Amino acid sequence: MSEREKKLEAMGYAMDVESKPAATYKPLIIDGNTIYTSGQIPVDGGQVVSKGSVPSQVSLEDAQKAAALCVVNGLRAVRKSVGSIDKIARVIRLTVFVNSDAGFTDQHLVANGASQLMLDVFGDSGWHARSAVGVAELPLGCSVEVEMIFKLAE
Repeated sequence: MSEREKKLEAMGYAMDVESKPAATYKPLIIDGNTIYTSGQIPVDGGQVVSKGSVPSQVSLEDAQKAAALCVVNGLRAVRKSVGSIDKIARVIRLTVFVNSDAGFTDQHLVANGASQLMLDVFGDSGWHARSAVGVAELPLGCSVEVEMIFKLAE
């Protein structure tokens, strides 16, 4: 297990957990040295663990934790595909979708849950561009969904 994976395990995220796509798509695509993940949702043990809109049904803090879990699920998919998340040279971009109540404008704070996890795991290589978008609904009623783009080491 790599150092980055050990960090995630120490944070409470088992790396040998596998999520299956909920529809007809691949969890990620590799083009050259760029990895594009499909949208990752807050699934743990095959169950969605954060459902509902923010902040009326899911608190800001819980949505941040859900965003971090989405990132972990993306990293798990990368690990399964390339063998180790240590093959990630840098995080390029995150897009965070937040199931938002009308008038909720703190999507950027929810997205910080995803961004902070990247920085905790990858250090300076975890800095990334990011969008945080409020939406009316997400698949399976999830509170958060995160897409990621990574650069693979050459």
